[in-house]
Amino acid sequence: MNADKKICGLDPSSEYVELASEVLGILSDPTRIRIVLALRQVDELPVGALAEIVGKKPSGVSQHLARMRMARMVTTRQVGTSVLYRLTDEHVLSVVAEAIKQAEHAVANGHLPPHHHSANGDSGQTVE
Repeated sequence: MNADKKICGLDPSSEYVELASEVLGILSDPTRIRIVLALRQVDELPVGALAEIVGKKPSGVSQHLARMRMARMVTTRQVGTSVLYRLTDEHVLSVVAEAIKQAEHAVANGHLPPHHHSANGDSGQTVE
């Protein structure tokens, strides 16, 4: 029974808790969140394009990408002299998306946040 708990990464005693904390720490920077959201929209982008999207200098974005690459959140592909960045998998986007949804709840002021609005335009409903 004890061995079963080790298999599940969601157990409080999981060996992955410390690593998960590091992932959240890396994602605690607004520029990195913007990078993830930018890469969500397009499959691959070079540093210059990412810098333009997130509103930062390419040198700064490059440093953020290096940290994200070491954490295996992004991967690269060389095309000629350009290096293209992409999300390694969908998991980092899921973490960022859930954080954005939580942020929406924090400012919703008792109303349904945008991610709860239905496709037919219902909005402004009060949360019971």
